[in-house]
Amino acid sequence: MDPVSLVVGAAIALGGVMIGRLLPRRSPAPHPPPAVAAAPRTPQPICGCGHHLVFHDQESKLCQAQVVIPGRWVGQSGGTYRQCMCQGYRGPMPVDEYYAPDILGDS
Repeated sequence: MDPVSLVVGAAIALGGVMIGRLLPRRSPAPHPPPAVAAAPRTPQPICGCGHHLVFHDQESKLCQAQVVIPGRWVGQSGGTYRQCMCQGYRGPMPVDEYYAPDILGDS
């Protein structure tokens, strides 16, 4: 390697570091309230449309939730609501919770 390419590479690296130091920092994401942060997180059955399994009909599997269409997309001043077009929940089915008595008895 010739010394000119080493100097150019070092100058590019130093320029990147200086730009990173001079740019304003982005604000961090807001922290959730302590009650929400302390709650145990379990995987939720979310469909491809973003709605929970409880919004899907048990028999027809169609989504019963409504979605908002912003007015700027359809040329109106406000938003409109319409039924979600999801054709059915296809995600993992939640496991039912059962109580099983202890196998070991008191001895």
